[in-house]
Amino acid sequence: MSTLEERMTPRPRDSEPPKRKRSRLRTAMHALSTVLIVSGVLLLADAGLTIVWQEPLSAAYNSVQQSRLSGQLEDDIEQLRPTALEERALQSLPDAGSRVAFSARALDRKAKAGQPIGRVVIPKLGLSKVIVEGTESADLQNGPGHYPDQPMPGAPGTVAIAGHRTTYGAPFRTVDKLGKGDRIELRMPYATITYEVEKLQIVAPTATWVTARQDYNRLVLTACHPLYSAAQRIVVFAREVETEPGSGLI
Repeated sequence: MSTLEERMTPRPRDSEPPKRKRSRLRTAMHALSTVLIVSGVLLLADAGLTIVWQEPLSAAYNSVQQSRLSGQLEDDIEQLRPTALEERALQSLPDAGSRVAFSARALDRKAKAGQPIGRVVIPKLGLSKVIVEGTESADLQNGPGHYPDQPMPGAPGTVAIAGHRTTYGAPFRTVDKLGKGDRIELRMPYATITYEVEKLQIVAPTATWVTARQDYNRLVLTACHPLYSAAQRIVVFAREVETEPGSGLI
């Protein structure tokens, strides 16, 4: 009886013919393969741009941030300059060099992490970037960062600035092209300090001696080395050669 019932009971028909199913499957597979191919091409393009120039997405982010920081620096310039009380103290100092050093120390007391403090200009590299205070990852995403435990430009000692070479605008990507005598300007709210490159050196990441104070004022630029690696550091050593008092930001 059960066999007869099974034969007499109508079986549910497939609502879609097999040919249509196969056609839909082929369409879905084609769409998936197209997405994968496009994704692969984009990844290869991203890698190619990174090798030839710099990582494009973080570069776009950095460009926006640099524009914002440039505007902020212009807005904050009065706050970054010496206060009225500091100005009175400045007038009692005997020479321009002492007044610049005083202003640098005053800025050092005021500067907060991530705040724009000045601009680094390297004519040979066509570089002009806003410098921020600090060298944490978030700071360097916005631009070259001033080591907070080192003096401000214009104060006695070794000024130190770090920057990326392949991401976030890659400001120091081509610092290896600098040679003896090339000039670097640090344009600050109180002065423009100019340095001349003395040498480049590759060091270990643990080489803290590079920021040690010397018997002359100097600047060091640091960045990861080689490109696409943090195994070492490339360091540019430059000697201070000229200080021009007055805002270098106008």
